[in-house]
Amino acid sequence: MEKLRRASHVGSWYTDDPKKLEEELEGWLSDTGLTKSPDVHGVIAPHAGYSYSGRAAAYAFGNIDPTNITRLFLLGPSHHYYTPKCALSTAVVYKMPIGDLPIDLEVIKELKATGNFELMDLQVDERKHSMEMHLPYLAKIFEGFHYTRYDKKCGPIHKSIEALDKMVMDIIETGNADAFKQYLSEYGNTICGRHPISVFLHMLRNCSTKIKIKFLRYEQSSQCKTMRDSSVSCASAAAKVSGNPETTISLEEGRQARPVNSSTDMDVVGR
Repeated sequence: MEKLRRASHVGSWYTDDPKKLEEELEGWLSDTGLTKSPDVHGVIAPHAGYSYSGRAAAYAFGNIDPTNITRLFLLGPSHHYYTPKCALSTAVVYKMPIGDLPIDLEVIKELKATGNFELMDLQVDERKHSMEMHLPYLAKIFEGFHYTRYDKKCGPIHKSIEALDKMVMDIIETGNADAFKQYLSEYGNTICGRHPISVFLHMLRNCSTKIKIKFLRYEQSSQCKTMRDSSVSCASAAAKVSGNPETTISLEEGRQARPVNSSTDMDVVGR
């Protein structure tokens, strides 16, 4: 079972209202008047409750230009747990009200292999606040940064991406809007056109004419073999009225699938 680090200090050290949190972060960042710089490769920021440190922290995070950043290293002190070494998180995702942050498991594995690190229990991770207080700012600054989960049972990364893609393609072919919604919630696959597709599936469910969706083509621009690779997945489908092959609705999918950073473009085109 995947370990998800919950936002244990939300509602006390910072607001649990996603909209209010977004507004606070945007306001503080805007008030700095700073220009994002690609030359900034690291920052030092305070980690107290946001009523005390939120505005000050903005002067650190407001410098970050996320455009060409693909990986973050977050370091923080431990106030409640003693270790002579540096401890690595055992979580796979840091949960946040405004956007979850994935952990680079490949890097964790590489660091652990050096023998210079220990693993941090999830309860210890959730108890400490020093790193969590940076997460809302990171989630805000990297709000366009998404990831596709990697299931090692599928083999190479590109096969895991394909399995995740084929899963949703199969669901779309069933025309089941509820199953599509459940898939998005469970797997977090960032399909940009999820809303029009959902509308389309609801239309089919309430349509008096029986229409069947069939995917006809699936491709990947490259085969990802490491967590540093990226690729674009593309798929095309047609929705045909049963018994009348000349009346069709076309559905095109273009999904940018990256093991750590991904987005999806998907449009419904019909007549």
